[in-house]
Amino acid sequence: MSAKLRRARTQVAAATDDLYFISMAAQQLGMHPQTLRKYERLGLVRPTRTIGSVRVYSREEIQRLRTIKHLVDELGINLAGVQRLLSVAEAVERLRPLAEAAAARANARRRLLQELDRLNRLLGR
Repeated sequence: MSAKLRRARTQVAAATDDLYFISMAAQQLGMHPQTLRKYERLGLVRPTRTIGSVRVYSREEIQRLRTIKHLVDELGINLAGVQRLLSVAEAVERLRPLAEAAAARANARRRLLQELDRLNRLLGR
């Protein structure tokens, strides 16, 4: 096998290390595959599909499923509540960059005012 082919296989293997078929995901999470299908029907997760329409879960989807499992199993939240909480969490994530940008502008405005004050003092005003 050529070095180029080995590198290509290694890259494909690395890319698929973070992808899980439904049976693998269910086993890793201690859930039944039917539960994962239900969560997909409810829109709680959105696994990608292969050409053959097989569900494939990313590492992020697995983490999201862990969160859902925690909310349901350990905190006793029903699926409607989980949907609400996840929607709120997504909204917060969309707001985060906006809040950071606003804070940066406020900080820049404060520094500008400090420099203007310093300049006024130098000018004896």
